[in-house]
Amino acid sequence: MGIELVLLLVDKTALEHLLQKSWNQLYQGMDGGEFRDARPAHDKRLKRAFDIDCEAEILDWMDSMETQSDSTVLHVLKELGEGSQGLLHLMNWASPGAWEVWEGRAFLYLDVALNRVIESSEDLYSESTWDDVRSRLNGIPEDEFAESVCMDWMERRKALGETLDEKEDPKIVPTYEAHDRATRLLIHALSVLSSTPDLVGILGREHLKADQWGHGSWNLRHFLTD
Repeated sequence: MGIELVLLLVDKTALEHLLQKSWNQLYQGMDGGEFRDARPAHDKRLKRAFDIDCEAEILDWMDSMETQSDSTVLHVLKELGEGSQGLLHLMNWASPGAWEVWEGRAFLYLDVALNRVIESSEDLYSESTWDDVRSRLNGIPEDEFAESVCMDWMERRKALGETLDEKEDPKIVPTYEAHDRATRLLIHALSVLSSTPDLVGILGREHLKADQWGHGSWNLRHFLTD
């Protein structure tokens, strides 16, 4: 299994609701499942952790900080040296879902989206790259983009002398279907972002330090130092 690129959709109002609670209120509320009705509705096409799993992650992290406070969660996060990790946990709570894909496949998808070669991981995750992705894919039907990516993938296989015969390689069909599904979901996620003003897209990478998630004012480190 490869490392996954993650585009996390975050509801700004839901996040603010949590950040303005006191630290102790947040702990008690998560422990008692009191905030579930305020969590954004799950977009069933995107990935999202169950309420109880998100609550457990937040509580475990808060326990590890060994902190009690009547100050706001935002204030405490800014004071903590590891506040970004807690903020990322809260963003996962305040999310209707995320688009996740193997990083290696993301290179292929963005190559097609931008009609250029994504040269490196730095390029793959850069703010300018994703600004271009959102611009280029705006309004493109899911079918059209999925077909373009799958055709490009097959042409690359041919150029490498690899078979496209499913009898010779039983992984051909499942891989094709995975590309088709992932690219459709990327268009869906970007469409939801562009049509919902209260949502922001937080780009990150599995196992990447939390303070490196997000761009600009929504970079988690910047968010807690602004």
